[in-house]
Amino acid sequence: MQKILCAFILLSLFLCPSVSFAEEKEKSAILIVSFGTSMPEARKAIDNLVNAAKNSFPDFEVRLAFTSNIIRRKLAREFNENISNPVEALAKLNDEGFEDVYIMPTHIIPGEEYDEIKNVYSAFKVLKGKYGFDKLKLGKPFMNSSKDCERMAEILISRFKKQLEDKETGIILMGHGTPEHFANALYSLLQVELDKKLYGRFFLGTVEAAPEIDDVAANLKRHPEIKKLVLSPLMIVAGDHANNDLAGEEDEESWLNILKSKGYENISAYLVGLGEDENIAKDFVKKIRELVD
Repeated sequence: MQKILCAFILLSLFLCPSVSFAEEKEKSAILIVSFGTSMPEARKAIDNLVNAAKNSFPDFEVRLAFTSNIIRRKLAREFNENISNPVEALAKLNDEGFEDVYIMPTHIIPGEEYDEIKNVYSAFKVLKGKYGFDKLKLGKPFMNSSKDCERMAEILISRFKKQLEDKETGIILMGHGTPEHFANALYSLLQVELDKKLYGRFFLGTVEAAPEIDDVAANLKRHPEIKKLVLSPLMIVAGDHANNDLAGEEDEESWLNILKSKGYENISAYLVGLGEDENIAKDFVKKIRELVD
């Protein structure tokens, strides 16, 4: 009789797959979203942030998505590398059974590109049932508040500590900019924070909005003690804008040549993306941890 009862229990478990001796572990993922780059040397900045997330969150699946379709197609065509856009990446995570997903952008400000990510997030957020997620959260860019701008100022001062030891050296920063968008004002707020800490040593402009290079040059005129300049991108990657619009020797309209025409002869370039900075990586991990917690 006991043998028959044991056989019946085993048969019942076999016929009822929903019965399990252990609960299936919840699947969680972090989706890092970047504008992207097709320059191998510049890619190190993005990879550094991805690796920082992987090392800090070993129990999470960490994936990467690019928002630029032009860059994605170029990578596929020239390097045979296929990187999803945010829509594709979220759909794949859903299809693979991930219940909790945390979207973390690598953008500097919550501008136009960030708005696009928010649209994707909002669309997936309303999905319920098998095509939705149990939990879906969206993180903030590096500069999303006055406190963030203060922190960025501290990072930049540390980043250029050696150059700033020379009192005649000014740091020229090129942000991307987002025209006709309230978030562009965060660049001005960052300039205020930099001036509070080290007045007249940092000069910030953008390539696609305000302040422009002419504003940078006008600001420099108010500081005749600055005779040496260091050009550097205020961007996660030192890509096309940094190598051409900022420091392009062949481009007559590059910031390098415009500043030379203003009489500045001692100009150097520090073309390293912010994503390669370990303090930026630490802040990135901190923002993810706040999102997850």
